[in-house]
Amino acid sequence: MQRGERPYSCEMCNKVFNQKCNLIRHQRLHSGERPYSCEVCNKAFSNKSNLTTHQRIHSGERPYVCNVCNKAFIENKALKRHQRIHSGERPYTCEMCNKAFNVKSTLITHRRIHSGEHPYTCEVCNKVFNQKCNLIRHQRMHSGECRYSCEVCNKVFIQKCNLIAHQRIHSAERPNTCEVCNKTFSRQSLMKTHQCIRSGEHPYV
Repeated sequence: MQRGERPYSCEMCNKVFNQKCNLIRHQRLHSGERPYSCEVCNKAFSNKSNLTTHQRIHSGERPYVCNVCNKAFIENKALKRHQRIHSGERPYTCEMCNKAFNVKSTLITHRRIHSGEHPYTCEVCNKVFNQKCNLIRHQRMHSGECRYSCEVCNKVFIQKCNLIAHQRIHSAERPNTCEVCNKTFSRQSLMKTHQCIRSGEHPYV
């Protein structure tokens, strides 16, 4: 076989491959076949490499280590994604506004700002969202699920960040400081409003 030749073709989508084993692995996407099963949790996979990666969740093995901060990962692509934090590399660029991102999934989510796409819909009230995490957070309002509870007054919150902000009422902690006048605030949003008022801007317009 000559270099670059791809003699094996998928009958379903016409994608071509240079090795028959790669074609067989690809065809499982169409058939749904998952012949490799985890002995611990019985989760099944279409190829052996994905099973091997999955099994590290159970074994705790993290063979890919960052040479800057020594953080370890179960798969190489996760390490490469992490290393962009240190290098500042942002290989994924929005064609509309040229904003760049270090993770492709973040770019995909960002593009919805321009397209107006909201692919996630609440089954209870039909409200739509551009990110799955926002849908999950919203659904807790219907279920009554409040995962985060204040140990002082037992008030409960859907989001951890709101619990943390609330707890500052009890601790009097004010971690956000205005760089101009050094006034402190418990929430970053309050500080930003203060800064807008100082500069003559109107934050709610």
